[in-house]
Amino acid sequence: MCLFSCSEYIDKPKNLIDKDKMSEIIADLAINDQVIYLYPGTNLESGTRFILKSHQVKTEDFVASYRYYIVKQKMTGIVEDAQKIILEKDPKSEKIIKGDTRLKDIELPKLERR
Repeated sequence: MCLFSCSEYIDKPKNLIDKDKMSEIIADLAINDQVIYLYPGTNLESGTRFILKSHQVKTEDFVASYRYYIVKQKMTGIVEDAQKIILEKDPKSEKIIKGDTRLKDIELPKLERR
């Protein structure tokens, strides 16, 4: 009995986000992160809140699900699915995903300032 209980490092969260939705959120967060990198001064926190709200996910549910998937060693598959989602949205992002630092040919999107 001790062997079984010791193998469970974390309990399954009450509002666990399924892997597909988690991949979609991770993809959107990665895109948001790049926008912040490309356009300094943009608010990362408001972008993150918007993404979670658009997926109808509470912050605490995302954090609990993220921890759960990390401990259960399932985050690699989720991130790989997120990369596929990013490539579907923007095929030019393959160089960035594969770690090619020579990004001369990539056009940056125009950001509207309000």
